[in-house]
Amino acid sequence: MPPGITIVGLGPGDASLITRQVWEVLEQAAEITLRTRQHPAALSLPSHLTVSSFDELFDRTDSLEAILRSIAESILEKGSRDQGVVYVVPGDPSVGDATVEAVKLGAQGAGIPLQIFHGLSFVEPCLRLAEIDGLNGLVMMDAMDVARRYHPPFPPDLPVLIGQLVNRQVASEVRGCLMNQYPEDHPTLLIHAAGTPQAAVENVPLRGVDSSVRIGAMTALLVQPAPPQTSFESFQETVAHLRAPDGCPWDREQTHLSLRKHLLEEAYEALDALDQKSVEHLQEELGDLLLQIVIQVQIATEDGEFQMADVLSGINTKLIRRHPHVFGDVDVENVGEVLHNWESLKEQERKVSGGDRGSLDGVPGSLPALAQALEYQSRAARVGFDWPDVNGVLAKVDEEIKEVQDEDAGEAQAAEMGDLFFALVNVARWLDIDPEAALRGANQRFKARFARVEAAARSSGTSLSDMDIEALESLWQAAKRQEAS
Repeated sequence: MPPGITIVGLGPGDASLITRQVWEVLEQAAEITLRTRQHPAALSLPSHLTVSSFDELFDRTDSLEAILRSIAESILEKGSRDQGVVYVVPGDPSVGDATVEAVKLGAQGAGIPLQIFHGLSFVEPCLRLAEIDGLNGLVMMDAMDVARRYHPPFPPDLPVLIGQLVNRQVASEVRGCLMNQYPEDHPTLLIHAAGTPQAAVENVPLRGVDSSVRIGAMTALLVQPAPPQTSFESFQETVAHLRAPDGCPWDREQTHLSLRKHLLEEAYEALDALDQKSVEHLQEELGDLLLQIVIQVQIATEDGEFQMADVLSGINTKLIRRHPHVFGDVDVENVGEVLHNWESLKEQERKVSGGDRGSLDGVPGSLPALAQALEYQSRAARVGFDWPDVNGVLAKVDEEIKEVQDEDAGEAQAAEMGDLFFALVNVARWLDIDPEAALRGANQRFKARFARVEAAARSSGTSLSDMDIEALESLWQAAKRQEAS
């Protein structure tokens, strides 16, 4: 064999499906390295071959990343020898094999010659068993790639074929990733030994994909498509249609600015759902809020300003850059260190972008006053501008109350009142209380209690305006007791 790395595919199962070209490579080789011996064709290889495999590595190593790295390093080391190496994988090397991709990248970086001889993949036999059309949006993934993720990298309304489940541990990690997008009873097919006489299909709900005793090196998982309304892409299609010439006249007329009030309203309605602790209401309001974001991006797309990919890339890049303790090598011990590091990173970004923008310049001027005050104080605290403890903040509240009392009515007293509000927000921050949410809660309690006072007055045939303060106070205290009971 020539020096370097030769990768060949054994086909999906029976040795009869090995291509003539691959068979010639195997006959000319003296030794080969199998990714796994758990493949029917592995029993029918030329008898003169010296054969090794990575099966033991899968059995003794828990980390998928470590397995992938070990396989790539081993093949690259063997490929550096004078005689090179023949690496033999199930199916076709270019279909659903993460180890092949790792070897290709390593060979390119090390300057090691590499050639690939293709075989029949596992895809065609799986499609026949699942009775689906591969051109109907089929997504193909390697189980190792899916298993190391936290969220599936594909839309839920497309069929997904995940190959090389290998064992129940890998299947369990794949299930964990998929359940971040699909319900636990979502229908799936476990396809075993496709391309062999022993081929079999199991219909299982998602929660059970790792419970089958038949899972092995020749197991694939077909995830059935969810309804078309479930994907982000189908939602974008709906919004784009609304804006199209054959869409809705109202939606076509909208601009960035005309939708501004709707964006604000939907954000507040989502906050209201949170305050009500209503999961159903929150789900609906988040959808309404998402509509405002997607239609804004659609308008920008039509005007050639930016596209959704730009929005997603920007925020994704920013999150990764600002979380080096998750995606990098920075160590933090607590939330305080995270926030301090966050401000340091933002300061570096401001320096790179130029100008003289300060730490507080990024706070929107349109924020509600309480939320704006909290954000100002939080940002200042992250860079060390803060009271040493809450006692100093409470003393500041007492000071501001006195200054409100000492000032005559007018602008000066209004300014002192603003300082008092600002100090109260600082107390809330120290007590880890959201002042905006706290005030909304107080407003809701007042509304409910006042409604009970009005109801009690009506039931007695009395108008509130005809009652003295003592009677009103009595009704108010009764309303509070009713609320507590």
